[in-house]
Amino acid sequence: MDKILVTGSAGQLGTELIQKLCEVYGSEAIIASDINHNAAKKFPFCSFIALDVMDQVSLKKVILSENVTQVYHLAAVLSASAEQKPRMAWDLNMDSLLILLELAKELKLDKIFWPSSIAVFGKESPKENTGQNAVQTPNTVYGISKSAGEKWCDYYYQHHQVDVRSIRFPGLIGYKAKPGGGTTDYAVDIFHKALSGESFESFLKKDTRLPMMYMPDAIQATLDLMEAPKEHITVRSSYNLAAMSFTPEEIYLELKEYFPDFNINYVPDYRQEIAANWPQSINDLQARKDWNWQSKFDLPQMTKDIIINLPNWLNKI
Repeated sequence: MDKILVTGSAGQLGTELIQKLCEVYGSEAIIASDINHNAAKKFPFCSFIALDVMDQVSLKKVILSENVTQVYHLAAVLSASAEQKPRMAWDLNMDSLLILLELAKELKLDKIFWPSSIAVFGKESPKENTGQNAVQTPNTVYGISKSAGEKWCDYYYQHHQVDVRSIRFPGLIGYKAKPGGGTTDYAVDIFHKALSGESFESFLKKDTRLPMMYMPDAIQATLDLMEAPKEHITVRSSYNLAAMSFTPEEIYLELKEYFPDFNINYVPDYRQEIAANWPQSINDLQARKDWNWQSKFDLPQMTKDIIINLPNWLNKI
């Protein structure tokens, strides 16, 4: 039986991914972990272990004692937060991955999942329909660490047969966790402001178009990739993935349909420069070809779903 360890569980992706993993594999097969001991209260439906992914001895001990066969390695410092603490972000984002890849090689783990990001691209990359093998010139700590991480993942597969799989996520939007310090997190926070009757202050310009994805699509893509036959995986760095692209103005106007009195102000800050170097749309043909990826949500569908579900979720917490 598969036993799956998820690191960095308390983040936006981990919170929802673990719920889905429990549905698919059973709660007894899933171990949530996070450096924050208080994160345990988020996961009453499965095992939880307080774990520092930079502690190789402790990580190895958990893998062995719990008979872990797969690791979903989500622990990371995201783009905007990483610019505030660049050395810490580099150390966590890079060293923790290398520690895990070494353990995967040593302990012969079945599979590793590690998320990359569109932040690997930069101002020299094509802005529209950015391809799988487009040039990578990241100019943020987060993007640099993800670009380097992709190359390490490919290296450990090519040289040590570590079955590591990865997705370059666009901006992820969900309602079951608070924003986690990413440049695209405005698209999460704006829903909370609209529902609370507050005006929203956007740290990006109104016409800044970025690739985005609703969390259910991101979760399904992760599971589809991890369940795909090994021989179908042709990309061992990280797969491009796409769903929708929109601007702050477009999501604001979508919300105005539900909240006519909702207001927005544009006050660009340092995150505008980060976003300006990222793609506006992504070509994910390889993922569609290799493991039949297909998104389900566009902007109107996502907006409607969040407005229906977010109030109930807030009442639970």
